[in-house]
Amino acid sequence: MDPILTITLIIVVILFVVVVALASRYRRCPSDKILVVYGSVGKGAEGVTKSANCIHGGARLVWPVIQAYKYLDLTPMSIEVNLTNALSKQNIRVDVPSRFTVAISTEAGIMQNAAERLLGLSHDAVKELAKDILFGQLRLVIATMDIEEINADRDKFLANVSKNVEQELKKIGLKLINVNVTDIRDESSYIEALGKEAAAKAINDARKTVAEKNRDGAIGEANAQQDERTNVALANSLAVEGENKAKVTIANSEALRREREAEALRRATASEKVQSAKALEEAYLAEKDAELGRASRERATKEADILVNAQIEKEKAEIDAEAIAERTRREARGEADAIFFKMKAQADGINEILTKQAAGFNDIVKAAGGNTTSAVSLMIADKLENIVASQVEAIKGINIDKVTVWDNLGSGGDGKPATAKFLSGMLSSLPPLEDVFNMAGMNLPDLLSVKPKEGKEVSPKAEPKAKKLVTKE
Repeated sequence: MDPILTITLIIVVILFVVVVALASRYRRCPSDKILVVYGSVGKGAEGVTKSANCIHGGARLVWPVIQAYKYLDLTPMSIEVNLTNALSKQNIRVDVPSRFTVAISTEAGIMQNAAERLLGLSHDAVKELAKDILFGQLRLVIATMDIEEINADRDKFLANVSKNVEQELKKIGLKLINVNVTDIRDESSYIEALGKEAAAKAINDARKTVAEKNRDGAIGEANAQQDERTNVALANSLAVEGENKAKVTIANSEALRREREAEALRRATASEKVQSAKALEEAYLAEKDAELGRASRERATKEADILVNAQIEKEKAEIDAEAIAERTRREARGEADAIFFKMKAQADGINEILTKQAAGFNDIVKAAGGNTTSAVSLMIADKLENIVASQVEAIKGINIDKVTVWDNLGSGGDGKPATAKFLSGMLSSLPPLEDVFNMAGMNLPDLLSVKPKEGKEVSPKAEPKAKKLVTKE
């Protein structure tokens, strides 16, 4: 990189950093505060090193490291001073509750005092400091004045208080804005007595003034009544004379008015008749034009109604026909789609069932070792419960009210009891269960078989011994 360009960039960066640092130290002073810059701030006019620079309004650059800054708040402070048992010039103790409003001054020298004595103190601490000064100066002012002066000449009392208090407040950088003395009381009720004396004097003076005013009022009333009667009589005479003159003037004016009214009425009547005739003529012409226009308008309206209605009916019929045709096409397409999907679903279901059955049969044959006969036996054995249930269902509805069995005590010709023969015969009436077993390669138990043993025949004419064995109802 070019050395000159590098040096230039370094200089620009340094200047930028310096400008940013200076801008960060540039402090603006709000209107409700005093900016106090302290540290190395130079010397004053007399060559004495200053402790701080106070700025109200504007801005100031606060140098880093060698200078720092703080703000003094100019917000007014209301301080309540409830002074009690203050000794007056007459050695009478009085209570003077009052309220003072003070704030930090913005005068050049007094701001310097505030920076030296109040900087860093909280708002409450400043109020307490000012309150102590106010208590002392208020006691001092009361001690230099009589009770009469304090009570009667409030302006003088407030002026003295303001003068003494403000001088002391300036020493710490404050100024007095307002003084408000709410009431003045004394322990001996001297002020109250002065008030009663003044009230009594005012009442007596008022009574005297009222009596004098009443007297003057009575005299003035009598004079006024005399003047009233004289002036009323004179006014009545002048009024009668004026009324008579006015009546004559009124009569002449009335005659002239009636004459002019008659003339005006005549001209007006003639003019009205002429104007009425012209108006009738114009009205007839206007009615004629209006009727012609109305006839044309009605003809056009009827033609428009007929043509428009016919066109609307035609378009409506076309739209309705097209809508019916479209609905029919969509319904037919929907029914065809429904039938197609239904048949497709049924075919898929049957195909799935047959596929699963074929797979099941294949598994059964594999389980039987590839022997189809054994596979059929396994399938029948699996369905045996259902087959027997069907056999039982065949005779479930038979209602046997009574069974009577006569049997010999001994064996019959075939060696079987008659009861066993009865059960065997009843089972032989069932569907051929033995054939089903034989088809599966299985043998029915002998108890349920109806075949006679080899070499023995059942004698149909065996005479049982007459004995009733079982009776069941």
